[in-house]
Amino acid sequence: MYVISKILIAIIALFHLYFLWLEMFAWTTKAKKVFRTIPDDLFEKTKVLAANQGLYNGFLAAGLIWSLFISDENWSKNVALFFLSCVAIAGIYGAYSASKKIFYVQALPAIITILTLIL
Repeated sequence: MYVISKILIAIIALFHLYFLWLEMFAWTTKAKKVFRTIPDDLFEKTKVLAANQGLYNGFLAAGLIWSLFISDENWSKNVALFFLSCVAIAGIYGAYSASKKIFYVQALPAIITILTLIL
């Protein structure tokens, strides 16, 4: 993989680790500042749902990080493409169902990184 692609993959993985922390461990504290459209009274009620969502973000981060350590160039690229596609699809769905901002924060970086891998 190209160096630029690996850097972008690492950045996306770090974002998903941040989302994991926010949703699993800081949902009722720090997440209120990030997810401003959610009414304050819903954070405690949705704590378990957010933790589940955070776990999924952790799996995405783990897959992306794994792709960086695979020595076979072809396998590394394929694993990265799979997890980046998952991130992009989740971002597109999030933009459609929750907030258009999700497209720019989640889907677009993944799509750009996919393009760096296939071009």
